[in-house]
Amino acid sequence: MVVFCALALATGALLHAWHLPLIAMRVWQASAALVLLFVFSETALSLWQRQWGLDLMALLTLAGALVLQEELTAAVIALMFVTGRALESHAERRAQQEMSALLEKVPQHAHRHEDGRIVEVAVAAIRPGDRLLVRPGQTVPVDGIALSAALLDQATLTGESLPVNLASGAALCSGSINAGEAFDLLATSTAEQGTLGNIVRLVSAARQSRAPAVRLADRYALLFVPLALALAGLAWLISGDPQRALAVAVVATPCPLILAVPVALVCAMSRCAQQGVLIKHGGALEKLAQLHTLFVDKTGTLTSGKAHLVALHPAPGIGADELLRLAALLEQMSVHAIAQAVVSAALERGIDLALPEQVSESPGAGLSGRVQGRALRVGSRDHVLQGAALPAWAVPFSERIGYDAVAGVYVAIEGRLAGVLLLADEVRLEAPRALRLLRTLGAQRIVMLTGDRHDVATTIGRALGVDEILAEQSPASKLAAITAARRQGVTMMVGDGVNDAPALAAADIGVAMGARGAAAAAESAQVVLLVDRLDRLVLAVQLAQQTRRIALQSVIAGMGLSVVAMLVAACGYLPPVAGAVLQECIDVAVILNALRVLTLQKEVLRSRLPAADRERLQQEHAALLPILDRLLWLAEHSEVLTVSALREALQSLNGLLKTRLLPHETEDDARLYPRLATLIGGRDPMAAMSSTHREIHRLSRTLERIAAQLGASPADPPLAAATAQELRHALYALEAILRLHIAQEEELFHGLSS
Repeated sequence: MVVFCALALATGALLHAWHLPLIAMRVWQASAALVLLFVFSETALSLWQRQWGLDLMALLTLAGALVLQEELTAAVIALMFVTGRALESHAERRAQQEMSALLEKVPQHAHRHEDGRIVEVAVAAIRPGDRLLVRPGQTVPVDGIALSAALLDQATLTGESLPVNLASGAALCSGSINAGEAFDLLATSTAEQGTLGNIVRLVSAARQSRAPAVRLADRYALLFVPLALALAGLAWLISGDPQRALAVAVVATPCPLILAVPVALVCAMSRCAQQGVLIKHGGALEKLAQLHTLFVDKTGTLTSGKAHLVALHPAPGIGADELLRLAALLEQMSVHAIAQAVVSAALERGIDLALPEQVSESPGAGLSGRVQGRALRVGSRDHVLQGAALPAWAVPFSERIGYDAVAGVYVAIEGRLAGVLLLADEVRLEAPRALRLLRTLGAQRIVMLTGDRHDVATTIGRALGVDEILAEQSPASKLAAITAARRQGVTMMVGDGVNDAPALAAADIGVAMGARGAAAAAESAQVVLLVDRLDRLVLAVQLAQQTRRIALQSVIAGMGLSVVAMLVAACGYLPPVAGAVLQECIDVAVILNALRVLTLQKEVLRSRLPAADRERLQQEHAALLPILDRLLWLAEHSEVLTVSALREALQSLNGLLKTRLLPHETEDDARLYPRLATLIGGRDPMAAMSSTHREIHRLSRTLERIAAQLGASPADPPLAAATAQELRHALYALEAILRLHIAQEEELFHGLSS
């Protein structure tokens, strides 16, 4: 239509120059009539749907120009109108490039091992248990487990620009691209059920959902359109010249309202898609900018949803690493989630696992077997102790299982308790920071909703600093809580399970953890986090608020300029043709301003910590975990060890501190922290972390001094009470500050790589 209207306008000008004005007017009339028919159909449809038509002024202007026989003006208005629509379409296509790119990367074929051969099969034919070959440059077709080391480009799923190294046995998500050598993959899902299939389905639905312009724009159009009509009528009435009314109507065409809001919204949806946040329609984006009350599910949303080893408590005479090794030896024969968490913890610490003998499993209770000729039991307290009483040293740890929201794995050798492993569903690294930032972005009330027990929910909720904890909630009670909160302002619900689906649908903004969450939750939500990170929601809310400001700027500036032009036209100083050209300039200005949304958050992307650096730092921290276990074990057993045994254990510990811990902390302070400071900004953002390093060095010197005192004493003198107290204090203090310091660094690394 742009080409047709431009050719019609140019042809009419040529005909007029060739002294054929009648034919020229007919050509201009034809182009204007065609656009008028198009605008009329759209306006009629909007009114039929009981929506205020933003094209009403364009309809009246075109009709008025034709009635007043201003064919040239009508042709210019028609060209300007369709040009504005073309600019909107161009902006929308540009904004949806990321969505289109994702759909284009969906693999259609895969290579499967069959009878010793590699056979190309359709992706739809892949079933769980198939062994696949992923060649260099190919997209991982289904979710699965890597059977060898792999180098993957996960930019499509996570936004991370650098490839990530994954070890053999790592879980892989479909949609990643093989950036290294070929590797084998054990499929654990079909293509439709996998991560990429879920994302593609959601993206396809989002592409079919047009960003509604009638929400924000129409609130202003309700005032603007009557004002324009009144001013046009007043100009006609005072001057008696209908041309002035036409000129006022021409510059009053609300293209800034028609274009600015949808362009800004679609651009913001594109930016969010780049960050792994799929927003299904523009209405949800507008609601994000007005967040008031935040409801968050616990398991799988605030927590990882998986068990992690948090503490080792071996019996006297048994080392922490030995306890973990014994537990993992048997647990590797089980597929239970707790068992796999124990095995993963052992592999992370570099512990070699041999195969046990005569293994038997009692489902839900534990395993029994023989290791190096010794009978071994691992599992629940009843399974391991067989009714025997707990030793006195294990009573505090067993009590902790009841009140500290942890699971206990007991280990016995030849019927005697060898230790207790504590595992918990840990809070996500990014969850505290995400909640803090969402509070600064307008969340006046944060409520944790969970079906878990009160004691477990309270432990997690207080650690995160939420305003209210609603535990033991059913889907119906979650729904009731959200319905009541909607009367106070815009509510957001974040969840991942099937039982969260009603609450997600009831909230003003439902946000689903869609990367690994339930399909029902993703379908019910208006926003889906395609990346398994809660802090991506912060970026979405920031973008929504910035987009709303830019859209309002465009609308107010466009309307202001139009009002000024209307006053000039009403006074007779702006003819209709010139008014149409001026209106188009205003349209272009507001569209360019709306396109600024595409540049938002680029500074955040440039200040990311590369994933490779974050993984290296996490591996260094994992290597320090045995030192923490050694510190805690020595502190708990310092009263029962002989002085010679204590001296030997302390000297061994000091050796680890000197060769592994202290060099790591010194290297961090000298090389890592200056890099992090540049990413964070500010004059000295790492000052508090550096102070922690100084305290770690001080406590290490205290342990070194006590070890030297013990080394200068006879074989087994009585240990002075003051020295014993100072030793326990230093051990407990160093273990606590190291554990807290590592957790702080992990959260910092995670935040800088978001």
